[in-house]
Amino acid sequence: MRLDKLLANMGFGTRKDVKKLIKQKAVTVDEVVVKDVGLQVDPEKQAVVIFGERVTYEPMLYLLMNKPAGVISATEDNYDQTVIDLLEPYHRHFEPFPVGRLDKDTEGFLLITNDGQLTHNLLSPKKHVPKVYYAKIAGEVKPEHIEMFQQGIIIDDGYQTKPAKLTILNSGVESEIELEISEGKFHQVKRMFKAIDTEVTYLKRLSMGPLQLGDDLALGEYRELTEEEVLQLKDR
Repeated sequence: MRLDKLLANMGFGTRKDVKKLIKQKAVTVDEVVVKDVGLQVDPEKQAVVIFGERVTYEPMLYLLMNKPAGVISATEDNYDQTVIDLLEPYHRHFEPFPVGRLDKDTEGFLLITNDGQLTHNLLSPKKHVPKVYYAKIAGEVKPEHIEMFQQGIIIDDGYQTKPAKLTILNSGVESEIELEISEGKFHQVKRMFKAIDTEVTYLKRLSMGPLQLGDDLALGEYRELTEEEVLQLKDR
């Protein structure tokens, strides 16, 4: 494994950050100062040390699931099937967890990983990671609602949401929309539409940050992220 990939996966920053550490002569492998970020190492057999502390190698897992309705975003539950239950035993072995939460009846894009630092970064309100949803709405979503969502909607507990980008795909007795938000309050999308006297009848998350769900995964299916996709998430 390349040294820069190992250290990035272990939470020491992006590959650019790892290059800086190596320039600082902060990294050694088997007590030899490293000069090459692309050095091939075996973390299970070689001693990789940063600032005097040995790096403990823990394989990182990054999965993208097309979550089906009826399954909850949790690691375990006494009553309902969880997204972890849908994983193969090999992937469950890494003890991953969902990044954030999709409601039980919500479908779509869900990241599952055992990378706690990445999870924190993606969910931190300070990071403003965008999430895009497709929804069917009982009620007419009107052009004037676009500006209301852009200004922030005051939901039932008095909280004013951060600016959201509303795109109306179809308006009528049943409307279809896409909505981009940068936060994740409990039932937020549903509460935002309730605030304009409409109701979400179907909800699907399409994307999170730079990654999109795409059409290659059926409901309940998942795949491992590519190395490039992982770097895109970490470089935010």
